[in-house]
Amino acid sequence: MKEIMDVVIKVENLTKEYRLGTISHGTLSQDLQSWWARIRGKEDPNSIISHQPSTLSGDNPHFLALNDVSFEVKRGEILGIIGRNGAGKSTLLKILSKVTAPTSGAVKIKGRVASLLEVGTGFHPELTGRENVYLNGAILGMSKREIDKKFDEIVAFAEIDKFIDTPVKRYSSGMYVRLAFAVAAHLEPEILIIDEVLAVGDAQFQKKCLGKMGDVAKGGRTVLFVSHNMAAISRLCPKVLLLNNGKVDFLGDVNDGVDRYQKVANVQKGFADFECQILNRQGPKEVSKLLGITTMNENYEVRGVFKMGSKVIVKIEFEIVRLIDNLELTFYFLGFENAIYGVYSSVIEGYRGFKMGRQSVMVEIPSLNLLPGNQSIGVWIAKLGMSQDDLISPALEIEIISDDLFTGHHVDYMRYKHYGVLSRSLWKSV
Repeated sequence: MKEIMDVVIKVENLTKEYRLGTISHGTLSQDLQSWWARIRGKEDPNSIISHQPSTLSGDNPHFLALNDVSFEVKRGEILGIIGRNGAGKSTLLKILSKVTAPTSGAVKIKGRVASLLEVGTGFHPELTGRENVYLNGAILGMSKREIDKKFDEIVAFAEIDKFIDTPVKRYSSGMYVRLAFAVAAHLEPEILIIDEVLAVGDAQFQKKCLGKMGDVAKGGRTVLFVSHNMAAISRLCPKVLLLNNGKVDFLGDVNDGVDRYQKVANVQKGFADFECQILNRQGPKEVSKLLGITTMNENYEVRGVFKMGSKVIVKIEFEIVRLIDNLELTFYFLGFENAIYGVYSSVIEGYRGFKMGRQSVMVEIPSLNLLPGNQSIGVWIAKLGMSQDDLISPALEIEIISDDLFTGHHVDYMRYKHYGVLSRSLWKSV
């Protein structure tokens, strides 16, 4: 079958600007007020920062979520969209899905678009699963006859046949996303847009989704897929678009794009200088002062991106200004509220204590078995059993990725008990 190579998505010089602190009004009269103020060069009367001094540097409290983005997607292509958090991925998808409007630039789309941007998008919580299938189908422009034809296939794919007549407000997040994906993929849109929501599903369901997206593309339809799972991107997408700070950093072969993404992330992560940092810091600093933290790979190269299960070396620099007994140095990985993985100097084999002046310590973690995604690190120094003398939390962010599509869903949490090995040879003065 001859491949059709016509362009179905064309993005030209797309820019999306937000004013930080501006509220979403929601009424026509307020939107008109804001529009009239803008065209007269006046301050927006509906901004929550209108009557407050700006806390931002400079006189322009605006943020470019997308900055002059241009690209094309052809019929039948699967385009992966990657980038760090805040790079502009979700904003781009919302504009392509017509959820929000661009500030400037043009978007030209040929065909019907189905979007799955977050769990439960387009669902009414009071309606049943069955009713929401028909509601979503109608939103996508499908007739009742077309939905009837696909209904059984949608329910079977979502694996919720027992709950199809239950209000979706009682669904788990996994059930939500299974049904939402099944509707979006089976009602035959010309363009399917999928954000990171598939991470909610289990490994078996993710395999089904990836297979279905491949089938959609083989049928001549187009898929845009956003994910932080580089293994899924590499397996599914021949081509990627890399966004960095709202701009196109790369557009081309998936392997080159993933390599570029990891290099960009490594440049932007992996080191924090506490002498320049004033946020997230507590403690009197009477006897000690934290100076910096660095994460490195097994070759002692500064890195901010690590494969799941790889060796990580953490270097902490600090200064002792008044030597006391029982000092404790600790760094830890942060969960949603609490530390989930920590290394304490007092319990590590080879610990010899501290000395006066500037110094550093390196800790080897033989296998970092944390789930893929962004991970924050906190660090503190204190007298054992007392409040922290110097605490910075979070101090640094790294990113953990998986080479295996589904490794992240089968972590052996018992391995967290291996807190890392500190070799005597790694203690040194700065």
